Amino acid sequence: MKPTKNFKRAAMLALAAAVLTGCATPPKTMYQWEGYQPQVYQYLKGESPEQQIAAMEKDLQTISAKGNNVPPGFHAHLGMLYSVAGKPDQVVTQFEDEKKLFPESAAYMDFLLGKMKKGEKL
Repeated sequence: MKPTKNFKRAAMLALAAAVLTGCATPPKTMYQWEGYQPQVYQYLKGESPEQQIAAMEKDLQTISAKGNNVPPGFHAHLGMLYSVAGKPDQVVTQFEDEKKLFPESAAYMDFLLGKMKKGEKL
């Protein structure tokens, strides 16, 4: 028995609907950026590091509460802000967090930590 033309058409429509339904759900992003990119811009504009630190700490809490991951450079940038604000203990903590999350950054984070130990500006 041969399939009818309408049956073939219905089967094709069902297949197309199944494929499109699978495409309707966007994939979960690898990182949650929150306000990280605007904070980098604010830093480059020379705005207050204290305000930027507060915003980034809030973003960090939001990202953690949602169970998401911070993007590469987030902890490094926060550490740089702490450096500008004169808070060396927080600098070390942030740089160490960056190294743990992104091992490829270890050489650069160690370089910056070495500069800090020598009393040089970051």
